[in-house]
Amino acid sequence: MGHHHHLEFPLPSPGFLLASKRAESSFEDIPVIDINDATGDNPLLRRELADKILDACVNVGFFYIKNHGIAEELITDAVEAGKRFFVLPDEVKMELDIHKTPNYKGYTALLGENTNAEGHGDLHEGFDIGWEPCVSDTATSHPTGAESTGSMYGGNVWPENLPGFKKPVLDYYHAAVRVGQLLFPLFALALNLPENFFDDKTTRPAAIMRLLHYPPQSPTKLENDKQIGIGAHTDYECFTILWQDPAGGLQVQNNAGKWINAVPIPGTVVVNLGDQFARWTNDVFKSTMHRVINRSGVERFSIPLFFGTDYDVLLEPIATCVSPDSPAKYEVVTAGDYVKSRLEATYAHSAL
Repeated sequence: MGHHHHLEFPLPSPGFLLASKRAESSFEDIPVIDINDATGDNPLLRRELADKILDACVNVGFFYIKNHGIAEELITDAVEAGKRFFVLPDEVKMELDIHKTPNYKGYTALLGENTNAEGHGDLHEGFDIGWEPCVSDTATSHPTGAESTGSMYGGNVWPENLPGFKKPVLDYYHAAVRVGQLLFPLFALALNLPENFFDDKTTRPAAIMRLLHYPPQSPTKLENDKQIGIGAHTDYECFTILWQDPAGGLQVQNNAGKWINAVPIPGTVVVNLGDQFARWTNDVFKSTMHRVINRSGVERFSIPLFFGTDYDVLLEPIATCVSPDSPAKYEVVTAGDYVKSRLEATYAHSAL
């Protein structure tokens, strides 16, 4: 097994991790990474893939992935289910109001969130779910105790009298979760950690999925950017896996403050890093400001899956990301408490 030595040389310092990859200039485009080799048994190809991911994580905080393995019909069925939900009367959707649940599951109305504190509410509506077994699959059981552990676990709420909604939504959810589970070993390699570093920290991963609907925005409302699809923000968890429809509208802010369009590329999903990963890696990984402005003149649909760790994991700075030159910057908190505090701030303005 001589080729394995490549993965086992002494750990470089975080300064090296960053210096070897940190680009001098601001990014102007978002890399597309083919993750076909993620499941192969060639460690050199996985290492090569991890290096591309490290480059994207240090410099951009966003990348597209292709060959992600989510079947096209799963995407189509989930999006169609979402469309059928969003055309329901408001009073029916409000029966599932997210403020009625202790753990932020269910429906968020238009302007129900204000992601950017300086904004006037976000022009989208959403439906949020967390982990639940597939409808037809009793074998997919979560490890016991999952429902009761941590501040954010708890059951989903589903619309009544909307047949054929729950199954396609959960089928897509599980397919996207599998992509997240493929990515964690690559992030570990990128950080010069053993590939299984995250395994025991993601036994009940905190994966929250949102079906999002953005109505068309009138051009007059766009002038001051105070009320847009989603205000400028960073995500809270480790990373987000986003499917977006052809309408576009996602923009990512580079180091120079310029907004770069994350145009929809068929056959890809977008991955972006969140603040939990930035904090955990002592800011080696970058959590990048982004927003959505739906200028397309048509409705926009998207499905982000926010992927975190088990809620009881302590976010102690990862060993390869601290050194005498770059000491730990953040106090240690559990993942669940961190995410919950961030969610409370986002929804506070509409809970009245």
